[in-house]
Amino acid sequence: MTTRYAALLRGINVGGHKKVPMAELRELLTELGHGDVATYLQSGNAVFSSASDDEQALATALERAIQQRFGFGVDCLVRSGPYLRAVVDDCPFPAAELEGKQLHVTYFSQPVGPERLASIDAAAFLPEEFRLGDRALYLYAPNGLGRSKLAEALGRPSLFKGIVATSRNWNTVVKLAELTRD
Repeated sequence: MTTRYAALLRGINVGGHKKVPMAELRELLTELGHGDVATYLQSGNAVFSSASDDEQALATALERAIQQRFGFGVDCLVRSGPYLRAVVDDCPFPAAELEGKQLHVTYFSQPVGPERLASIDAAAFLPEEFRLGDRALYLYAPNGLGRSKLAEALGRPSLFKGIVATSRNWNTVVKLAELTRD
């Protein structure tokens, strides 16, 4: 039995740095033994099928393969289709009423407790808001991420030290959940 997964690569193909062509990423995933490989957009989203049920092992193998092939490190998160659908279903904001650019999800490599965010004065950023989920943070930024002061505050490296984090807009979140349906 196989499971559909999404690989979320952090910080590739941004500003000409860490270039990973999607055709080569698909090839690399196939060489790792995965099936039904596809990529979505140019920003480090791939979907595949695997008999493995170990997301961390899949991510580690992909990170090693990218290092060997391209000569630089890339943090990767691998998440199953059921997990990605749960992220969509558990959204605390009215996603159907919002534009995709107004809602973002940051995926984390491990659970994040509210104590990590205790230094953020949420009321000071209204109407922007965030909520924690299962290894995820939902961010509502009504004027988009580029203008979000809350996103800037949440982006401080000290908040999530030791945790791999990568963000996607809501359109991508939904699409990856669709692409990983069994």
